[in-house]
Formats: sequence, C-alpha cells, structure tokens
Amino acid sequence: MPTFAGRPDGVGLRFAVVVARWNDFVTERLLTGAREALAEAGVAADDIDVVWVPGAFELTAAARHVAAHRQPAAVICLGCVIRGGTPHFEYIAAAAAHGISDAAAATGVPMAFGVLTTDSVEQAVERAAPGPANKGREAALAALEMASLFRAIEAAP
Repeated sequence: MPTFAGRPDGVGLRFAVVVARWNDFVTERLLTGAREALAEAGVAADDIDVVWVPGAFELTAAARHVAAHRQPAAVICLGCVIRGGTPHFEYIAAAAAHGISDAAAATGVPMAFGVLTTDSVEQAVERAAPGPANKGREAALAALEMASLFRAIEAAP
C-alpha cells in the first residue's frame, strides 16, 4: 500500500506569500519568518511572489487569484487580527479562515494559514518574534510540506 508524506523541501518550487498590511508591524515579521524558512528549504528568492493586500479579509481573494494565475506550489497567507471591543474580530477571523480553506479547495493549491488571531498586541508580537516559533515560519513549513506531499502524490505510478 502506498504511503505518502511531505517534507520541507522547496527546491525548484514556486511559492506565493499573501500578506495583509493591516498590523504590518506584525505581518512584516511574519513575512521575514516565512522567507527565512523558504530559503532554508532551498526555494530561490526569485521563486517567491509576495502579494500585499489591505487586511486579513482580503487574503482570500488574493490567495485564490494568485493560485489561479501564478500557479505556485503553495500559497502562504499571513495576517494579524487583534481582538478589540466589538464583534469585528470574530467576523474577520472567521472569514479569513473559511475563505482560505475554500480557496484551497477551489483551486487545488495548498494554502497555509498564517493569520494570527490574538487577544492583545503583545501576544501578536510574541508570535511574530524571530526564531523557530515565528508563526510565519511555521506557515511556510506547512506550505513546504504540503507542496512536497502533492508533488509526491502526483509523481506516483
């Protein structure tokens, strides 16, 4: 029985990173973590498209569009939604999560969810700090693994 598993190997693969500008003091750090993980996995800098969008709500449309038109091996979605005093947080967080999942299903392109949903600025900054716990890095590693998995499945007899 065939068994398939992905690994963090991006040599020869193209990736897209869709990044929300809202809370860019956090999302720029997530992007740095993602770029570092992709580089460590052998992805050439020219094989990484970075797409900036206004906020987390817009990640979905851009992820779907870049998947369809640039045909990356995977799309990494990065954003930061910090809870406030209104229900807006819940709507945006849910829309981003469902939308990214729907975009992946509609396009067949793996999409990594690197959208922070935190209760405070401090929590967001902590999750975007340099190092192995950076959530942008973690999203890139998930994207690398899924791209590698899909490549292995497609190459199987």
